[in-house]
Amino acid sequence: MKRLYALSLLLLIGYQPVAHAHAVVTGYSLKMTPIHAHQADKVSLNFNSKIELGLSQVFLVSKGDQLTPLKIAQGDKQGQMMIAIPALAPGDYALKLKVFAADGHLTEDVIHFTVVP
Repeated sequence: MKRLYALSLLLLIGYQPVAHAHAVVTGYSLKMTPIHAHQADKVSLNFNSKIELGLSQVFLVSKGDQLTPLKIAQGDKQGQMMIAIPALAPGDYALKLKVFAADGHLTEDVIHFTVVP
C-alpha cells in the first residue's frame, strides 16, 4: 500500500500539463496573396492564442538589415493581426515579429517574402 501511495505521489508531483503559452503564427496571407511592387497592402497573421497588440511590434526588414516599424491592428478574428505594408520596390524582404501572447509570453519570429513586379 505504501508503494502505491508513493508511486501516486511521484506521478502527481511529476505531472505538468502542457501549456501553449506562446503566440505562434499558424497562418498568414502572404502564403496565398503576394505583395505587388509600388502598392501599399495589408498582411494578416493568425496566431494560436490571443495577442496583446499594445505590447507587440512588427518591423519591415529590407536590404542591409534596415528595420522600419509597421502599424498593426486587430483583425476580425481572435488571435489575428493586420499589418500595414507600405509601397515597396520589387525584391526580398522580411517581417520581424515581437508578439506578446495574452498571458505575457514573448514570441519572436521572422517571415520572409518577396515583392513581385
